[in-house]
Amino acid sequence: MVSDQVGRTGHEGTGPIEDPVVRPEASGPVDGRAVSGPAPADPAAPVPGPRDAGLDDTPDAAVAGLPASAQDAARDPATPSDTTAAVPQPPVDAARDASGDAVHAASVERWRRMSDRRNRKAKRPFWVELPILLVVAFVLTFLIQTFIAKVYYVPSGSMEQTLHGVSSGGDRILASKIVYDFRDPHPGDVVVFKGPDTWAPEADIPGPSNWFGKLLQSLGSVIGIAPPNEKDFVKRVIAVGGQTVACCDDQGNVTVDGRSLVEPYLYEPLPFTPGTQDCAVSPDRQHYESERCFAPYTVPAGQLWVMGDHRSESSDSSFLCWGLTPEGEKAYQAANVNGDGCNRPIPQDNVIGKAIFIVMPPSRWHTIGDPDIDPQAQALSAPASSAVPAAGGLLLTGALRGGWALRPARRRARRARRAARRAAQEAS
Repeated sequence: MVSDQVGRTGHEGTGPIEDPVVRPEASGPVDGRAVSGPAPADPAAPVPGPRDAGLDDTPDAAVAGLPASAQDAARDPATPSDTTAAVPQPPVDAARDASGDAVHAASVERWRRMSDRRNRKAKRPFWVELPILLVVAFVLTFLIQTFIAKVYYVPSGSMEQTLHGVSSGGDRILASKIVYDFRDPHPGDVVVFKGPDTWAPEADIPGPSNWFGKLLQSLGSVIGIAPPNEKDFVKRVIAVGGQTVACCDDQGNVTVDGRSLVEPYLYEPLPFTPGTQDCAVSPDRQHYESERCFAPYTVPAGQLWVMGDHRSESSDSSFLCWGLTPEGEKAYQAANVNGDGCNRPIPQDNVIGKAIFIVMPPSRWHTIGDPDIDPQAQALSAPASSAVPAAGGLLLTGALRGGWALRPARRRARRARRAARRAAQEAS
């Protein structure tokens, strides 16, 4: 046996590796002699590779768990297209998945039981919820009507036809309590105010006789669904502090600072006929020929002169002065036990709010306007107001945002005015 070694390049370029190749023994004669030994190598035969030699670059441990076809693809990169197939993943742990599903199902069931328990607690019987809803509604209504706006019942016909009294069905009006936190009352505004002590109620509405009826009337008065049991009046502002009001001009109109007012809302005014029944002084020097007339009066600061739209049926600031001349007013004051005059302005602090809307009955739904009753005064102030149109919007925005902050200062000013009036009364 003759061994021949063929050198070749080793795996991964590590140098020549000597591979023993066993040649087959020749059985033919050589030079006439029988030679026994390996046959010579064929030059055309391929050189055996490491796979042919039993050498494998792929570790058996990495492919031991794969199928036979996958093992061949992993060992031989030259395997055709099936070498690109994805290597299957190890089998999923079924026990672990089953355990996770059980935990999730238990969590869902627990949350479902908690939700059902909460829902059972939230649901109350109707007979329990109804009183709670009524109490909450009453409390909210009370708070809104105490601090923002309140519904008032119009008992008398002194504001016909603007507002209907009891004889015409009785309107219920909404009065805003925050309007005058931003500004003072203007001539033409319809205001709700607390009547002074010298003012008697305009309408005598009989109340309930038993305690239960009185309780219901009190509650209804709070939310505006029953006639009030207090002296609240509704009138229109004619003049404010510092202005001089009188009646009448040649046409029977009320004048403020000598300017005739435009009052399209008047209903059934007192009789007045120019030339015959007008403001001519009667022979006794204490009365005018027409009861519509009254002597000039300057409204004190911080007070308002108010009158009803139904002048012949309104107990207002001019009611006791109808037809009295200045001499007649002096005689009235002298005859009065308290020494009070016939003129009856109201303190501005007594104003509760501005009437803005008729809420009942539904057929009367509409806003309550405040017409420009003194256009001459507006014409005189027009240049000053038109000079700053943009500033007006800025001031309005500031007032809306800071009105509540200014409210305490306004109250302090009102208290100061009350204290000054009391001090003046005590001094006199």
